[in-house]
Amino acid sequence: MGVTEQLVHTLNQHGIAVPTPVQAETIPVVLSGEDVVSQAQTGTGKTLAFLLPIIQRIDASSTHVQALIVAPTRELALQITAEAKKLIEAYKGVNVLAVYGGQDVERQMRKLQGGRQLVIGTPGRLLDHLRRGTISLSKVKTLVLDEADQMLHMGFLGEVEEIIRQIPTNRQTLLFSATMPVNVRRLAERFMRSPIDIHVQSERITVKNVKQIVVQTTDRAKQATLCKLIDEHRPYQAIIFCRTKRRASKLNEELLEMGYDSDELHGDLSQSKREQVMERFRKVKMQLLVATDVAARGLDVEGITHVFNYDVPQDAESYIHRIGRTGRAGAQGIAITFASPRDRMAVELIERGIGQKLERRNQDGEHTEDAGDVRTGRGKKSDNERSSGRGGRGNSRGTRSDAKDARGQGAGRGGRGAARGKQGSDAGGRSGRREARNEGHGGRSSACDGRGQGRSSRSQSSQGAGRQESRGKSGGQSSGRSSQGGGRSSGRGGGRRSR
Repeated sequence: MGVTEQLVHTLNQHGIAVPTPVQAETIPVVLSGEDVVSQAQTGTGKTLAFLLPIIQRIDASSTHVQALIVAPTRELALQITAEAKKLIEAYKGVNVLAVYGGQDVERQMRKLQGGRQLVIGTPGRLLDHLRRGTISLSKVKTLVLDEADQMLHMGFLGEVEEIIRQIPTNRQTLLFSATMPVNVRRLAERFMRSPIDIHVQSERITVKNVKQIVVQTTDRAKQATLCKLIDEHRPYQAIIFCRTKRRASKLNEELLEMGYDSDELHGDLSQSKREQVMERFRKVKMQLLVATDVAARGLDVEGITHVFNYDVPQDAESYIHRIGRTGRAGAQGIAITFASPRDRMAVELIERGIGQKLERRNQDGEHTEDAGDVRTGRGKKSDNERSSGRGGRGNSRGTRSDAKDARGQGAGRGGRGAARGKQGSDAGGRSGRREARNEGHGGRSSACDGRGQGRSSRSQSSQGAGRQESRGKSGGQSSGRSSQGGGRSSGRGGGRRSR
């Protein structure tokens, strides 16, 4: 395809050996200097299709901005930047910068003054820098409009046009879009020179056999919810994806302390250590692998029955890459994404990207309608609660002292604020649910439950009766799940190991 050996070696180090169809078709055309309009769905590897030829042609001796990538969202801009930084590791003097809203403008200005050959940004912030005179696009040779349909759908047409006018007309323009509505076609006709059309279908076969669920929870309750689901589902092998290396390492430490058979995989580990961890996982010498997206990209293991998105993926492409680790070779898989209220928009973007609505459940496994209906993962509010409005919240604050005295004795929903302030206040209310586990796991369940999940205190009698019945049901479901895949999970010991 014309990619240099230096870049091929870098790709191999990150577990990428074979190009995807969109990469095989796009890279040679881009290297030839042609404009490209590529209709590629998420999950096709389109990011590397434009990054590889761009980085290969950057002149490290010049500090001017030579390539500009415009993305609709901060999350996508950061993901592209992360991929670019991996590729330029072997290139001295090549620098990349992400510019987006919500970040300190002064800091971005200082970095731009230091010279950046590759800039990746969102339309609003790029236009802000152009108007301030802190960025010059007069030397840009390649312009990329990524996810153009989403960019125009979000109302950025005016900003995109103004940015394009600041770039020399003899540039190379690459437009990538999952769909080709009329406004995207018009944009291409106005600003591109006889572009080559490339149309690649999404490799959606990787998710056909995967049951996809969104579990609505809170950041505080996320770890306990993960433990609960591991114990219920008893996965043969599972990957738990975290957003950052630090979060992956911390979560793995917590899981090990609670007796789970886990290990971590991320970029802070040496190459030899990463290879050791992956080899152990391939040989089924561990059950749970806590990993970041980049580290797990080259991992291909048929025994993975579950994928847990501990942090919501940045976009639909990352989502498909993650959940595609399960459901291999015709087997059924389960992908569970933990979403807090602030993740609502990210989940909706993923749904638009994959073209389907994801099933939503709360922390107790109950089906819910919409992410916006659940603030704490316990289902929709009742009519009485909705009508009470802010008055109900004030009442919650007013009963805080009573909730402290009650400690789970029935403070009810009004004590929600107290439950947040008192991390251990829910231990009494949840003891009935964990009694059986304490016997089987040497009391380790307290480590999972005592993490201060901020759940509202309910009356002990109603909670015990309702949840014991629920546990009886879920026990039957768990038993059924454990037989999946030819009885693979029958010997996993409920997800925990003996120590």
